[in-house]
Amino acid sequence: MAKNRGTSGLRKKVKVFKQPNYLHNFVQSTFDALSADKVRGATLVVSGDGRYYSKDAIQIIVKMAAANGVRRVWIGQNGLLSTPAVSAVIRERVGADGSKASGAFILTASHNPGGPREDFGIKYNMENGGPAPEAVTDRIYENTKTIKEYLIAEDLPDVDISAIGITSFEGPEGQFDVDVFDSATDYVKLMKSIFDFQSIQKLLSSPKFTFCYDALHGVAGAYAKRIFVEELGAEESSLMNCVPKEDFGGGHPDPNLTYAKELVARMGLGKSSSHDEPPEFGAAADGDADRNMILGKRFFVTPSDSVAIIAANAVQAIPYFSSGLKGVARSMPTSAALDVVAKHLNLKFFEVPTGWKFFGNLMDAGLCSVCGEESFGTGSDHIREKDGIWARLYASIGLSMVATIIRVMTMRMLTQLQAKELMAYLVQLQSDLPEVNKIVKGIRSDVAKVIHADEFEYKDPVDGSISKHQGIRYLFEDGSRLVFRLSGTGSEGATIRLYIEQYEKDPSKTGRDSQDALAPLVEVALKLSKMEEFTGRSAPTVIT
Repeated sequence: MAKNRGTSGLRKKVKVFKQPNYLHNFVQSTFDALSADKVRGATLVVSGDGRYYSKDAIQIIVKMAAANGVRRVWIGQNGLLSTPAVSAVIRERVGADGSKASGAFILTASHNPGGPREDFGIKYNMENGGPAPEAVTDRIYENTKTIKEYLIAEDLPDVDISAIGITSFEGPEGQFDVDVFDSATDYVKLMKSIFDFQSIQKLLSSPKFTFCYDALHGVAGAYAKRIFVEELGAEESSLMNCVPKEDFGGGHPDPNLTYAKELVARMGLGKSSSHDEPPEFGAAADGDADRNMILGKRFFVTPSDSVAIIAANAVQAIPYFSSGLKGVARSMPTSAALDVVAKHLNLKFFEVPTGWKFFGNLMDAGLCSVCGEESFGTGSDHIREKDGIWARLYASIGLSMVATIIRVMTMRMLTQLQAKELMAYLVQLQSDLPEVNKIVKGIRSDVAKVIHADEFEYKDPVDGSISKHQGIRYLFEDGSRLVFRLSGTGSEGATIRLYIEQYEKDPSKTGRDSQDALAPLVEVALKLSKMEEFTGRSAPTVIT
């Protein structure tokens, strides 16, 4: 098994997971990496985004859980639970016998495509509802290299995951229960404790406010009708692609301007935009509903802007935060707009590596209330995962954009070697800033001077752990930034993510087209990194 630092678990093609014992080895390696009290006699959640192979995987994990001494398994109906809902279930749900979950296997490859020839994934979340920390994922990985056997109750019958109710079996370690429950109940209850649903209902019932929500045929569809239609009274016609499908309807469940084409057109953006009057507000979620994209009528809110907006308005807009924010945090590549908000509101501020586990540590220590990352993820301390539906409920209150221009360019490389060579070159280049500025000025004389360059390293203020090689930064005198990060969220190959940011203080200039505004920095980024020379590519695969 290949080690993938970009996720808390494993993502590969379905055909890889279907290899004999492949999934079994990962699951057993995970059980072996956990302390005994988190397995024997414990309660585990097993569910996911419903992608192809999930139903087979659930039956395998249930039988292995029984053989390893787990007391009970909770499964969302039809195997569906969004990643944020899993976190909520771990933290909030209490079984009929008073039991609480100690962890969860989440079956998802997040925003990657699904289907027989596409991607599958599995990760483990801990008792706090958040992704397993690196100490645990490192143990899992080491176990996969030496595993000799796994435990499985082959004689245990398959469970009907479509029927709500508790089924009891006589397992190898005694009584073993499988509880299939409604996927939305616990999550909806939590959302109603956070937001003023009556106020949102009034907004949605106003003839002047129209909206649409695109689940991209992911698991968010299991929550959309319940929350927006049944709880908030919206018209069902406001929902798009809200029937979860194993292959996401043949689409790519990544909520960005490239893949959410139907929503983008409906909102009045893009070449194929409808001539009808666009809704006032639009949003989309990825396959497991932890990422989100927010759109206004004919404009797009970047994920970096959305977390800054949430932090700036949280106390006034959300009852859950009425007593104030403990602090805010962002991933290193995310725009510095949040830094400005934190300074203005005198809030504790943290810059962490990409990965929700780092936010979880801060939240568990009571240091952070609102956080976000560059890849369309925002959330708060109500759970320990990013939460796409939570972000959409918040944004529906009617927030405006902040004065930051940011563009994220995602470049998919052909091989890991090309990506690593490019990153190594950028690290080497940082040792001589005068030479860097000579190169920059030779490319574009109108770009500011580079005043600092480094490879981002993070020391966790809670547990003292150090995370190295988290991205390469070039910081300019005027506040602009170039960030290059090697990503591990795909199932094969390598991805370099290039983040280009320019902070604009002049309100008269914030309405400019972002591609035009960032053109000088884009040219510098591509030529400074020798992107085409290393990769053979002069344009990104995805722009968000």
